[in-house]
Amino acid sequence: MEKFKERKKNQHLVFIDLEKAYDKVSREVLWRILEKKEICTTYIQVIKDMYEGAVTSVRTQGGLTKDFSITVGLHQGSTLSSYLFALIVEVMTGHIQDEVPWCMLFADDIVLIEKTKEGAKAKLELWRNALESKGFHLNRSITEYMECTFSQEKNTYIGDVIIGDQIVKKSERFRYLGSIIQNDDEIDNDVISRIQAGWVKWRNAFGVLCDRKSPSRIKGKFCKTVVRSVMIYGAECLPAKKKHTNKINIAEMRMLWWMCGYTRKDRMRNEYIQKKVGVAPIEDKLRESRLRWFGHLNRRPIEAPVRKIELLNFAHVQRGRGRPKKTWQKIIRSDLSYLHLDKNLVINRAQ
Repeated sequence: MEKFKERKKNQHLVFIDLEKAYDKVSREVLWRILEKKEICTTYIQVIKDMYEGAVTSVRTQGGLTKDFSITVGLHQGSTLSSYLFALIVEVMTGHIQDEVPWCMLFADDIVLIEKTKEGAKAKLELWRNALESKGFHLNRSITEYMECTFSQEKNTYIGDVIIGDQIVKKSERFRYLGSIIQNDDEIDNDVISRIQAGWVKWRNAFGVLCDRKSPSRIKGKFCKTVVRSVMIYGAECLPAKKKHTNKINIAEMRMLWWMCGYTRKDRMRNEYIQKKVGVAPIEDKLRESRLRWFGHLNRRPIEAPVRKIELLNFAHVQRGRGRPKKTWQKIIRSDLSYLHLDKNLVINRAQ
């Protein structure tokens, strides 16, 4: 999205959700796909053994029903199920899939990206026909469309994006893989959502974190594991500005002050609180996670899907007036400069 906004190009995204996706998978289709992907026969037999004789029951007001067999669908909650489903979708839609970033799949969460609204409508219809012909159904209530208008050209009304005869909901923000995507390429709502999620975890563990009998270091480790990890999950990909980092830092420091039993009247410095509980400044952790991800990206081969975003290019467009937007790459350059590091060091893992 940064690339589109920088080059003043409109972007159209369709977030597809499949209705009861795991329950619609035919076992016979699954075995054929595993054979087609040349999976080892031993592994196929092990997977078949996992599904053979599977039974379940339903809890009702009168107790449990009698066991009944399950002959269709993937196991819910199994780590292997997401991998098997990815294989199924890859084979069934391989003939209509575009390269990254124009088409991205994660289990049953599918994102279609186009430069025009007509292209988004055509691609959605193509995917609907392909998936419904294989027994899957698009969830009309959760599938959403997002229009990112970065161009200064006047928009002409082309009509709504539809699935069959139903209009797809148009939204300004959408939660995808834990992060909130906004149609203006900002992350304000995502940062607020992360802070709220951190406070939820904090309240759930309030009895442990505010127990005066527990050592401060133990509470600090617990806070880093349970609370901080929620607030900075996936933050290595965010182009966080100073105001976003400050918001997260203020929320965490309130938690640490409360955890240690201090108030503002005690006039303690934040550095003292962080040292007491053994917690590093969150700004340093965000910088560390960004540079770790930067190193991972640059060690990947140039043809890897994750690097195709770097090579995404548009015709040059003259930048308008005003301060340039702070992009993720600019933040990385700032991090490297702050730590006096050379970007070529990513190849040398020993250093």
